[in-house]
Amino acid sequence: MEGGENENGGKKRGCGCSKQDFLPEESFQSCRSYLNALCNTKSRLRDRLLARSADHMELHEIRGRSQHEMKKRLNWWDIIWFGIGAVMGSGIFVLTGEAARNHSGPAVVVSYLISGMTALLSVLCYTEFCVELPVAGGSFTYLRVELGDFVAYIAAGNILFEYVVAGASVARSWTSYLATLFNHDPNSFRFHASSFPEDFSHLDPIAAVVSLLICIAACMSTKGSSRFNSIATIVHLLVLLFILIVGLTKANPQHFSNFAPNGIRGILKASSILFFAYVGFDGVATLGEEVKNPGRDIPIGLIGSMLIIILLYCLLSATLILIQPYYQIDVNAPFTLAFQAIGLKWAKYIVALGALKGMTTVLLANILGQARYFTHIGRTHMAPPFLATINEKTRTPVNATVVMTLVNSIVGFFTSLDVLANLLSLTTLLIFSLVALALLVRRYYVGGETTSSNRNKLILFLMLIIGSSIATAVYWAIGKNGWIGYAVTVPIWFIATLGLNLMVKEAKKPKSWGVPLVPWLPSASFATNVFIMASVDGASYVRFGIWTLLLLLYYVFIALHASYDAAKETTATTSAATATCLEDGGASQLHH
Repeated sequence: MEGGENENGGKKRGCGCSKQDFLPEESFQSCRSYLNALCNTKSRLRDRLLARSADHMELHEIRGRSQHEMKKRLNWWDIIWFGIGAVMGSGIFVLTGEAARNHSGPAVVVSYLISGMTALLSVLCYTEFCVELPVAGGSFTYLRVELGDFVAYIAAGNILFEYVVAGASVARSWTSYLATLFNHDPNSFRFHASSFPEDFSHLDPIAAVVSLLICIAACMSTKGSSRFNSIATIVHLLVLLFILIVGLTKANPQHFSNFAPNGIRGILKASSILFFAYVGFDGVATLGEEVKNPGRDIPIGLIGSMLIIILLYCLLSATLILIQPYYQIDVNAPFTLAFQAIGLKWAKYIVALGALKGMTTVLLANILGQARYFTHIGRTHMAPPFLATINEKTRTPVNATVVMTLVNSIVGFFTSLDVLANLLSLTTLLIFSLVALALLVRRYYVGGETTSSNRNKLILFLMLIIGSSIATAVYWAIGKNGWIGYAVTVPIWFIATLGLNLMVKEAKKPKSWGVPLVPWLPSASFATNVFIMASVDGASYVRFGIWTLLLLLYYVFIALHASYDAAKETTATTSAATATCLEDGGASQLHH
C-alpha cells in the first residue's frame, strides 16, 4: 500500500503503516491527550454533531489531503457504460420471477416501470449534487455539506457495510453461475471445511480470486477499468438482445390476458422488490472527481444510463411473460427454465454467460465506489487517513481499494449466499431518501443568508413531508386495504410540498445543471423511497440498528475526536492563509 512521508520529507518504503497513518491527530498522541479528548466529548459533540461542511472546503481543502489528485479521464460515454455496468447485474435474472409469479403477474412490466421511475428520481437528485460537488465521496459528501457530519458518517458507515455484503454476495454468485456453465452443482466448485459452522463451511476461492483480479484492474487505471467495463457491458447487452429476439419468436400474447391478478397492491409490492434491480448508480456518482466536464458528462451519463436500463428491464420482463404464463414462471431461475419450457435447453448457457458478464461489471463498479467512498471519509479523518492517499503513479486510491477488496474477499470466501442474502439492507433506500432531503435543504437554506422566518417555515414543511411520507409507508406496511389513511397522509404531503414551493424563497440556484420542478421531484423521491422501505423485512431493520450502534461506539471513541482535530487544523490553516493574503494585500497597497 502507498505510504505517506516520513519526518524528513522522504517517502516511506513498503506499506509504510505506523500509528501516524491510522491516528495522526493530536487527541491520540498520548494517553493523556486521549483521556483529555474523552473528557471533552460532550463539548466536541455539540461542535461536530450538526457541523456542516462547505462546497469550497470539499472541493479544495479536503480533497487536497490526498496529496495527489485523481486524473480526469472520464467522459459521458464512460459514465453511461459505468452506469449500465453497475446496475445491470444478475438482478433481472433473479428478481423478475418472484415479482411476476407471486405478486404482479403480467403487470410486472408496469412494476418495472414504476420502480424505474422511482430510481430515476433519485438519479436526478444525485446528478445535481455530483455536478456541483464532483468529489470522490458521493453521498457522504452531499450529506456532510447539507445535513452535517454526524448524519453523513452514519449513512456512509452503513452503505459501506452494504457494499461489502453486496460485493461478497456477487462474488459467490459468480462461482455459482460458472458452475452452471459446466453443468456442476455450485458447491462442487468450493471446498468443504467440515470443522466450520454450516453457513461458513463452503470455502470459495474463486470468489476471492475474482475479487482480487477486479482489484488489480481498479488500481491500475480508472480509464482502463472503463474500457474493460464497456467491453463486458456490450457483451452483456448482446446476450440480453439474444434473449429478446429468441424469446419473441416464441411469443404468445394470450399470456397477458389476466394482466394484474393481484390488483394495484400486487403491482406496488412487486415494484418494491424490483427496485433493488436498479441500485448501483450511487457508486458511479463517486467517480465525479475523475470526470473531465462534470456539468455536461454527469447528467448525460447518469440519466442516460438509467433510461436505457428502464427500457431494457421492461422489454425483458415483457418477453418473459410472452414466453411463459406468469403462474408457471420459476421463482429462482425464471429465464433459464422459461427457455427450457419452450425446448431451448441450450439457452441456459447464454443466460448464465450474460449473468457472469453482468456480475463482473457490478463487482468492478462496486469496488470503485467502495474505494472512493472510503477515500473521502479518510480525508475527513472519520476513517484512518492513510486510506485517503492517491497513488502518485496511477492516480487511483490504491490503499482504499486494496483494503476494501481484502474485506470483500474474506467475507465472500467464508460466508454462504443464504447468510449474505438475509443481510439485504435498507441502507440504500435510506441514503436515497436523505440525499433527496439534502437537496431540498440545499435549494432552500444558505447559512447566513436565509432569514429566520424562511428557515422556520422550511423546517415545518420538511417535518410535514417526512411525517406524512412515513405515515403513508406504515399504513401500507400494516396491510390496510382501505383508503382512509391515504386520504389523510397524501394530502398532507402535497400541501407541505406546495407550501415549500410557494412560501419559502429558494436560496440557491444550481450553477450548471439542476433538478427540474423543485421541490416536487425531490419531495416525491423522498416519499417513494420511504414507501419502499416499508417493504423491507424486519431482520434488515435489526441489522441496521446493531451496525449503527457499533458505528456510534466508533464515532464517540475515535471518529469524533479525529474529525474534530482535523477540522480545527483546517480552520487554523485557512485563517492563517487568509491573514497572509490580507497582509500581502496591505503591503502591496502601501508600496503603491
